[in-house]
Amino acid sequence: MKPPVRLIIGLGNPGPEYETTRHNAGFWLADHLADDFKAGFALEKGFSAWVAKGKFQGETIILAKPTTFMNRSGQAAGALMRFYKLQPDQVLVLHDELDLLPGQAKIKQGGGHAGHNGLRDIQSVFSSPDFWRLRIGIGHPRTLGLAQQVVGFVLNPPRRDELKAIEAVIERCRVTVPLMLQGEYSKAMSQLHEGNGA
Repeated sequence: MKPPVRLIIGLGNPGPEYETTRHNAGFWLADHLADDFKAGFALEKGFSAWVAKGKFQGETIILAKPTTFMNRSGQAAGALMRFYKLQPDQVLVLHDELDLLPGQAKIKQGGGHAGHNGLRDIQSVFSSPDFWRLRIGIGHPRTLGLAQQVVGFVLNPPRRDELKAIEAVIERCRVTVPLMLQGEYSKAMSQLHEGNGA
């Protein structure tokens, strides 16, 4: 029996200039989850993160958004995991995913970082790939017919139709995350993945 998730980390870059960019999709979902748990984010410098504490079925759930840039996300993730005496498999990381189209999302545990700097840093700080990932599709410039380089693509806001699709999948993720907090991982996966279409 896998332990339920207790720490949720949304990935993004801090600051108003990055707020609406595709790379901040993890922050967007974290904000919605904080609302769902009626928890407010407060800056906790010791953790290099904005931290919100919520309750779910009597258990404390920690939500965090690192205040470092994406490539240093492991600093906050590692500090929080150690402080709350958790294992990597009790951590869920919310992040943007180039390999999924806007409107798609997938849950997986472990695996590589596929060049995602936030995942790469967390994996290195945890010395383990065993944390959970909720991958929020933002599409890839090539699959979306754009000539942009990937770096420019992730650091720009999605187009209106893409944003609508991302917002819709974030709503689906909000319904799925509570299953992960109950340790119902296969149920969470089938529920979320079924909605991805072909």
